[in-house]
Amino acid sequence: MRSMLYNPFSLEGKTILITGASSGIGQGIAIECSKMGAKVVITGRNQERLKETFDQLDGEGHVMIAADLNNDADIEKLAIESPVLDGLVNNAGRGLCKPVNFVKRQDLQDVYQTNVFGVIMLTKMLLKGKKISKGGSIVFTSSLSSYMTAAGLAVYASSKAAVSAYMRTCAIELGPKNIRCNAVLPGMVETKLINDGTYTDASKRADLELYPLGRYGRPVDVALGVVFLLSNASSWVTGLELIIDGGRKLK
Repeated sequence: MRSMLYNPFSLEGKTILITGASSGIGQGIAIECSKMGAKVVITGRNQERLKETFDQLDGEGHVMIAADLNNDADIEKLAIESPVLDGLVNNAGRGLCKPVNFVKRQDLQDVYQTNVFGVIMLTKMLLKGKKISKGGSIVFTSSLSSYMTAAGLAVYASSKAAVSAYMRTCAIELGPKNIRCNAVLPGMVETKLINDGTYTDASKRADLELYPLGRYGRPVDVALGVVFLLSNASSWVTGLELIIDGGRKLK
């Protein structure tokens, strides 16, 4: 009977903060964490969409905090209102596809504010406020683009490379406190972004040829990797960049 109940991937008794939880990968992470027994704190800019995620969570005791990580006051508010955490998932992000010759300073500001500055400042404030417990886990959503990029992705890819570098530094600095830091690097994931007409059917078919498993990822594919990194199953894992890409890196 005991072996049937044994589950090293369980998140029972853990409290997890997930940013960018109102849609896509972040929503998937929040739902899967709740299914694994965690109490989740979800945050995002759009309260109405955040409520849609909240209503899909399993179990009780979850918390919803609307916050814009582009705003320092909101970041501080989120850090203050958050309970003591066993896990933090820095998932909020934004994309940009623009050739290098057309990149403007505002493009850099917009992408880096969400993908880099907001991540660093929230992590710092939670650590300074002693809101991440010893034995805790911090997971960053980076991207396969951080080292395997394509035309038009200079700003986005470099911002995600910065996230990966920041994660590795955090892993070194926080290791003595038994706080683990890792990142997931997804390939293309089926979200509203790639189904909004930006990509033609022909371009999607051509791109899918580069995926050995023959499909794009789903939010749950990434979410289950995050669950592993938050769980006790990864208690001796830190500084890892976990690629979840359907084999895209092989081509």
